[in-house]
Amino acid sequence: MPVEIKERLTTDFPPMKGAGYLPYDEQECGEAVNQLIEQLTAPVFADPLGNALGIDRLSQYPTYISISKSLNKRHGKIHTDGKSKIATMLLYLNEDWNVNTAGCLRFLNKIDDINDTVLPEIPPIYGTMVAFKRAENSFHGHLPFEGERRVIQIARLASAEHKLRKAKRGKLSQSIKKLFGWFDRRLGSRRKDSAYSKIKGE
Repeated sequence: MPVEIKERLTTDFPPMKGAGYLPYDEQECGEAVNQLIEQLTAPVFADPLGNALGIDRLSQYPTYISISKSLNKRHGKIHTDGKSKIATMLLYLNEDWNVNTAGCLRFLNKIDDINDTVLPEIPPIYGTMVAFKRAENSFHGHLPFEGERRVIQIARLASAEHKLRKAKRGKLSQSIKKLFGWFDRRLGSRRKDSAYSKIKGE
């Protein structure tokens, strides 16, 4: 990725309060981030991506966009995405990643073993894009990590109703994270490496 674009995306990244994935708000992002999201959600990008995943005309499905700037150790527990999702795309925007394997995405064979990987783990470094089709066995997660980890997530959902419900939950979650961030970090500090989420899509 050209240096000037990286600099613009860094400058235009939203000043987010609260850890984890929070709802995308165009007003909080600068021009470079908004333009990037517009390109990533356009049919000319989405449909070829869907073809690669075995999904016909991926652009027909509503998008739900969320952004993460930082995590605490509670995040990244093993999970599959909920049935409301058709597919998920992640774009990482971290300049480097010098924290060993913590925070590196892993696709897994089962829901209770973070070390039983399907393929080598994926460091969240600048420009790395990951996309996958949701399935009952699309287990993924990462080792506990606390700190800055910039990600844009674009999910394609089964219906507009699912998008509305997800948006409402996202706003509520954002408010709770702002109020109880300290408590959330305390919970995260107790997480086991192979912890899994009983609630799909966490």
